[in-house]
Amino acid sequence: MNIESYPGSPYPLGATWDGEGVNFALFSENALKVELCLFNSESEAEEARVVLTERTHHIWHVYLPEIKPGQLYGYRVHGPYEPENGHRFNLNKLLLDPYAKAISRTIEWHDSLFGYKLGDPKEDLSFSKSDSAAYIPKSVVVNTSFNWEGDKKPNIPYHKSIIYETHVKGFTKLHPDIPEEIRGTYAALAHPVTIQYLKDLGITAIELMPVHHFINDRHLVEKGLTNYWGYNTIGYFAPDVRYSSSGTHGEQVVEFKQMVKELHKAGIEVILDVVYNHTAEGNQMGPTLSFRGIDNAAYYRLTEDKRYYMDYTGTGNTLNANLPNVLRLIMDSLRYWILEMRVDGFRFDLAATLARELHEVDRLSAFFDIIHQDPIISQVKLIAEPWDIGEGGYQVGEFPPGWAEWNGKYRDCIRDYWRGADSMLAEFAERFTGSSDLYKDDNRSPTASINFITAHDGFTLHDLVSYNEKHNMANGEDNNDGESHNRSWNCGEEGPTEDTEVQALRAKQKRNFLTTLFLSQGVPMLVAGDELSRTQQGNNNAYCQDNELSWLNWEEADKELLDYTRRLIRFCKQHPVFNRRRWFKGQPIKGNNLKDIAWFLPEGQEMTEENWSHDFAKSLGVYLNGKGLRAKGPKGEQVMDDSFYVIFNAHYEPLKYKLPPHKYGETWHKVIDTATGTIDEQGKTFAYGKALEVAPRSVVVLLQPQ
Repeated sequence: MNIESYPGSPYPLGATWDGEGVNFALFSENALKVELCLFNSESEAEEARVVLTERTHHIWHVYLPEIKPGQLYGYRVHGPYEPENGHRFNLNKLLLDPYAKAISRTIEWHDSLFGYKLGDPKEDLSFSKSDSAAYIPKSVVVNTSFNWEGDKKPNIPYHKSIIYETHVKGFTKLHPDIPEEIRGTYAALAHPVTIQYLKDLGITAIELMPVHHFINDRHLVEKGLTNYWGYNTIGYFAPDVRYSSSGTHGEQVVEFKQMVKELHKAGIEVILDVVYNHTAEGNQMGPTLSFRGIDNAAYYRLTEDKRYYMDYTGTGNTLNANLPNVLRLIMDSLRYWILEMRVDGFRFDLAATLARELHEVDRLSAFFDIIHQDPIISQVKLIAEPWDIGEGGYQVGEFPPGWAEWNGKYRDCIRDYWRGADSMLAEFAERFTGSSDLYKDDNRSPTASINFITAHDGFTLHDLVSYNEKHNMANGEDNNDGESHNRSWNCGEEGPTEDTEVQALRAKQKRNFLTTLFLSQGVPMLVAGDELSRTQQGNNNAYCQDNELSWLNWEEADKELLDYTRRLIRFCKQHPVFNRRRWFKGQPIKGNNLKDIAWFLPEGQEMTEENWSHDFAKSLGVYLNGKGLRAKGPKGEQVMDDSFYVIFNAHYEPLKYKLPPHKYGETWHKVIDTATGTIDEQGKTFAYGKALEVAPRSVVVLLQPQ
């Protein structure tokens, strides 16, 4: 096959179709020669090979006028194979384009995918001459045109956001009302049944677990398992082909865009969980799939002995975000997903890794500088998982303004409180009011805190109240994987039980957790299925379980908890006192001389400094002044709300609680009681100063109309 070629352009990187042909551009600083291989779209047989003779600023490029969307391609990059010097070029390995907009299929594991000879005494210092082209998926040229039909991003402010963490496949795979042929795909998330469910629940944003094209680890495949979660990226521009119902040669891009468009029509944002801290190529014993073979030393953080990789991620390697070309890759990827795929934000996996300059975590690193000044990336939701496994990697509260963070301290504190562990009320108050100790001094608002009780990693909400210990034998690691300290409580019996008292307590504890979450200041994140009492049978690390253990079981949904959650979210969204934009000041409000917040003992007295330090105290009351929001509406109007009195009782016995004095209000209506599962704005009325009995381990919310 004779291919006509022109010099082309170094930018944009990747394969870009302009309507007449395709420009190919690949960065490699240390390569000596680059070949572009073209493959038949049906058989994947190689049809042509083009040497890229043009090189500009370490970017190799060529323009092919006859190539069209759907074309499969890959690269062979020539250079030194010197692992001890950080170079692992191997011309026998076909490589994925780091900027590929689509990838044709999943990987087929074979020894030829490794740059060295497996089993050789010299291990990774040896050199493999076997060709990997038959086993690696191919990059795909795509047509980026799409009819967005006037799509407008919802642009929902953080203080009005309800985030729903979910998995593309797991959410719909077993849904009986979605056509079987599209279950588990982008199209299923765009289906009217899915969208109506999310709207009824009150969700404003779905946070999708990784959809960048990822690799199933060989050791998992050989054990009959899979990398279900997807934190093993190899293509930072390509929506994963596994979740496409419509095709593999670019159709997955169209299907993803259609999903975003439909969700936007419903007023629901799309946030992507992204993994820019490492790639799927692993450590020095891993395969050569893309970056390693294109220019190992120009992509990865290497140790002083350049044969080895710095590993701040626990996956074998770390992308070197200090290098300009890696920063460009990350920023180009983020901009692509914002501008071309129209997503609304990102949650950065192990984000502390990206902040490491040399070894220390640096909040003023180049990564943050570039994002802060970028007019596109800086305007979407940026959420950090603020830790990695390296020294000094736990960085909750340390990210710069403009960022929100998964608040692990909130999770731990609220879990401890409701399981009855010794914990200071002072910390509970901090977490409930937005964690000002973590964010206020940095000129950040309460919405910097992404509050969560559970996440994909760990117990589900049902399992949190059903298991004291992890049960991960299905993962094939002798139950040694996963977190051992879960701050969970099984309510008296491990796992499934027929004991009705235990069942009732578990149901109440789930309501307690959810109610605390949605009443707290900050941005609540709910994990898909927690509102349905989804269980993973005690598995707190189901990353490799692409089966019924991880998928939502819609047939066995806890309809009572679902109904409670819907009503709870609706209630909290209607009352701005529970989603403030500014910090409480604890000072009198002009006009009514009442503080914006006040804390009370069961006897009806305001708490003193001494009361805060009692680690045995399990209950407290909090007054929230609806006239103390200090916020303006969209047209400049003063935002006001009803006032509330919230009683938290984590004690194992009922408590008599005396309501606040007359100045806080004459009558109070009980609107939420987790002991009975009721949410009713016309609930029973109580006069000021009167006592009411609060059931053991429960939350009561009382309303004082404005």
